[in-house]
Amino acid sequence: MTGKDEYYNRAKQEGYRSRAAYKLKQLDEETGLISEGDTVVDLGAAPGGWLQVATELAGESGTVVGVDLQRIDPIDGVETVRGDMTDEETRNRIIDRVGEADAVVSDMAPNMTGEYSLDHARSVYLARTAFETSLDLLAPGGDFVAKVFEGPDTNDLRADIDEEFEYVRTIHPRASRDSSSELYMVAKGRLTAPVREGDRIEIEIEDVGREGDGIGKVEGYTLFVSDTEPGDTVEVEVTDVKPRFGFAVQVE
Repeated sequence: MTGKDEYYNRAKQEGYRSRAAYKLKQLDEETGLISEGDTVVDLGAAPGGWLQVATELAGESGTVVGVDLQRIDPIDGVETVRGDMTDEETRNRIIDRVGEADAVVSDMAPNMTGEYSLDHARSVYLARTAFETSLDLLAPGGDFVAKVFEGPDTNDLRADIDEEFEYVRTIHPRASRDSSSELYMVAKGRLTAPVREGDRIEIEIEDVGREGDGIGKVEGYTLFVSDTEPGDTVEVEVTDVKPRFGFAVQVE
């Protein structure tokens, strides 16, 4: 049995609207995208296979919102927004409706032309649109995933995403067709810190943490600095940035 037949038949038997549902299941198994109680936004959600999986993973205490230009048949516990994700007005509606999300996921793909360079470029454009939308939606530490067709622009997109998250993985789910060039960029840990690794700044140490490191603040963001005491004003280099705190060392 081919991969296509296997996942198509499973979707029919298990009540999923598309075989793509298994891609999100497998991405979640590998990276822990969605947890109980999460707020999830699915961009380009029709016909709703990913929405079904997101609802299962987020549970009754979660919130799942699907967005697509096409009509999405109702799914229990899911809200839908009808609009074009490449349109700013649609993105603003989503932001106003959701506020903050724990995960933004996108399985958007362009209408295929058969000309690979054009299809690749369009897929990158859609993935970048989803990425830029995620920056407005995600809470600190939130996760993002988007589909893209592999090609010359993939690395630049990944580099841009990597700057805004703790790390990015590229995954080809088992449910993807063997012949498909599609891959999924999974970005974990949305960074909203006002500093980035390698930055050099002057900081005043205000307190001491449980491990004995000095604590300074940059626009409300916490930096732990070793070998410092309250009252010190030191120049530091940022060595590690997490969603809600970071680490730095003194510059000699």
